[in-house]
Amino acid sequence: MRKSLRMMRKSMWLTGAALLAVAVMSSIALAAVNVKSEPTASFSGASVTLTGGEFSGLGSVEAVAKLTAEGSATYTCENPQGHASPGQNPVPAQSGLPVEAPLGNSTHNGRGTITSITATLEEPEKPSAKKVGCGGTGSTKWSVKLDTLTAETAHLVITQKSKVVFCRNYTLGGPATGTAC
Repeated sequence: MRKSLRMMRKSMWLTGAALLAVAVMSSIALAAVNVKSEPTASFSGASVTLTGGEFSGLGSVEAVAKLTAEGSATYTCENPQGHASPGQNPVPAQSGLPVEAPLGNSTHNGRGTITSITATLEEPEKPSAKKVGCGGTGSTKWSVKLDTLTAETAHLVITQKSKVVFCRNYTLGGPATGTAC
């Protein structure tokens, strides 16, 4: 009976040690993501495109890059006589849906690459003439027409199993490689 109890304890101890080892190795694998080259952002009108990011140490866990963009919209105001004049207030544009792209996993020897991801703004719900600043005091007789959508910032997050392994913020006119989150 004692021998059986000793064997059961030993078996439980070995099983616990094995599970602990797997947990430690998994966390080490996630923590060991290396950036070989940082992705660079280019802004063009209502969109932001990221290219060139290379990562290693991804192990056998799928990595996913998620890119979102934010910016502003400008409008042209038209008075009741049909004459156009620029609006006075840029309005926040509506972010498009976040764009997700898989980077790679064990089938890529633990390496992943961002070849190209583009996030695009969407036109906001048409603002009132007053919100855009038409007619000086915001007369309701003015009409508004979308003039430009401009992406001004972007946010990249790379995750593995819901854990953030890389994060960058990009700004129009800022460094192409962005800044750490």
